[in-house]
Amino acid sequence: MCGIAGFCNRQKDWKTDIETMKRRMVHRGPDGEGTWASEEGDVVLGHRRLSILDLSDSGAQPMISHSGRYVMAFNGEIYNYRKISELLKEEGKLPRLRGSSDTEVLLEALEAWGVKEGISRCKGMFSIALYDRKEKELWLLRDRVGEKPLYYGFVGNSFVFASEIGCIAALPDFSCPVNRDVLGIYMIYGYIPAPHTVYEGIFKLEPGKLLRARAPFREFVQETWWSMADVAARGQAHPFSGTLTDASLELERLMMEAVREQMVADVELGAFLSAGIDSTSVVSLMQAQSDRKVKTFTIGMEEEGYDEAKAAEAIARHLGTEHTTLYITQEDARRVLPGLARMFGEPFADSSQIPTYLVSSLTRQHVTVSLSGDGGDELFCGYGTYASVGRAWERIRRIPAPLRRKLGNALAEGALSGSEKNRIRGMLLGAGTPEELYRRSQLSEPFLAKLTREPGNARCAFDDYPDGLLPGAHNNLMLMDLLMYHPDDILTKVDRAAMAVSLETRIPMLDRDVVEFAWSLPPSFKRADGEGKLVLKEMLYRHVPKELMERPKKGFSIPVKTWLTQPGLAEWARELLDGRKIRREGYFDPAAVSRLWEDFSQRGIWRRQIWFLLQFEEWLEKEKRG
Repeated sequence: MCGIAGFCNRQKDWKTDIETMKRRMVHRGPDGEGTWASEEGDVVLGHRRLSILDLSDSGAQPMISHSGRYVMAFNGEIYNYRKISELLKEEGKLPRLRGSSDTEVLLEALEAWGVKEGISRCKGMFSIALYDRKEKELWLLRDRVGEKPLYYGFVGNSFVFASEIGCIAALPDFSCPVNRDVLGIYMIYGYIPAPHTVYEGIFKLEPGKLLRARAPFREFVQETWWSMADVAARGQAHPFSGTLTDASLELERLMMEAVREQMVADVELGAFLSAGIDSTSVVSLMQAQSDRKVKTFTIGMEEEGYDEAKAAEAIARHLGTEHTTLYITQEDARRVLPGLARMFGEPFADSSQIPTYLVSSLTRQHVTVSLSGDGGDELFCGYGTYASVGRAWERIRRIPAPLRRKLGNALAEGALSGSEKNRIRGMLLGAGTPEELYRRSQLSEPFLAKLTREPGNARCAFDDYPDGLLPGAHNNLMLMDLLMYHPDDILTKVDRAAMAVSLETRIPMLDRDVVEFAWSLPPSFKRADGEGKLVLKEMLYRHVPKELMERPKKGFSIPVKTWLTQPGLAEWARELLDGRKIRREGYFDPAAVSRLWEDFSQRGIWRRQIWFLLQFEEWLEKEKRG
């Protein structure tokens, strides 16, 4: 795991600038660093290294291929690099390797097979900058599901890229203004979805995409090298033909292989264990293949309804892991808050970012790599929202469309719009498809459109999703989340929080073969009779007793609503949301912001947009200070 950065057409002070970018992400790679520049100085690649495989200098980057044609800076892991190496040997395309790193095997694969075919054969998580010295062409690539980040854009006349947006913003001539177009999207979701960022002219490379820029690097083209939507459509068109038990056995085989590949490391390795189905599945398969106790880590909280530590400890005892628990308090949250803006580089407001950071910090004290159970909800229909939207749609669709639209308008804006509940009902009644109902359910409160002074015209994957792409409402809702919520919220949170403490995270459930198999399963193998993750549970219950897992889902959240009423955090919030400051900045409507805060502080009405605003304002304060 590492961090990459670089630029093209930046002749003046390029040595100082690449050092500035690398220094900004030293947490991503504290074990080493390197720089490569073309003979003309028009292409520069920088790298920070967190040593995981081949701890020697032979794994150092940027790395030059044996032929000398390609130079690569790589962030991530290629889990099937040993199989790739054997294939290259069989074809007589693998030179004598300098070391034993996956980086070297990846680089030779891209040269031997071509970039598109080479990367398609690899299983892993990555962001890659590859320079072809012969064609004078720069390639940027991002992994299939978006585990590893990559930002790019123009600063002056220079094309720049980096693993973190803060590396780009740290350049001395960076002057990109705040992107007002995305503020409306941010206030709906609490994050800024790809390809957008908080800055005008700076973008996120989307999952499964590649970008190519040729000298003189003034323009670029993008292509899709892997598509989640295509995989989902292909899987549903060619469904798995066995029984639920057959499917669970095949899932177990694929997951075993994914876990086995992802347990390969030359450093200490462990796993997060939250007591949920997903993380317990991963840990149980780790322990089943390990000849020593797997190290597992859990965050606990004293607040009722948020703590799963006791359940995690019971699971750890059953599996025989070496388990560590850390209980966190409001004081722990307060200590984390000042660092969040720098950690994420742009406004990000999933409040579980705090426990994710704290469990990562705890884990890093013991290991360098941690496996995680993310992905199960989106692949195996675990979220209760999928069921509730499905039930709501079944009720709504029975009302004739013309009557539904008329009633919806009356409730949302007309004679019946006397309460917020009615306005919400009216907004939902206006939906014409399950996908549109899901989109509208994200809006939460109709009046929140007034928060941003300029509504903006930025669109996101939710907006552009082709309704009815897959058979069945649940399939489409899961795919919508995998295209936006999962990479831009869940995976962003895990990557930034873990890398802030130099911890590599790996996610077996997002293995290419597991993802493709999951999409071949019929919806009934995932959710039926109000219960989700059916096939995953059947697999898990061969390793963990069912009674250990039967409890309400809590998620990985903190009692932010309660904490913001208490001394310390309440004052912090009040200062950030001060009306005079909001008016002076000019990004949000001060009256709407005041209403949000007063509804909460005086009447106890909580809306998640309060946290969204606080994280934006905290980021803005840090951005002003540089």
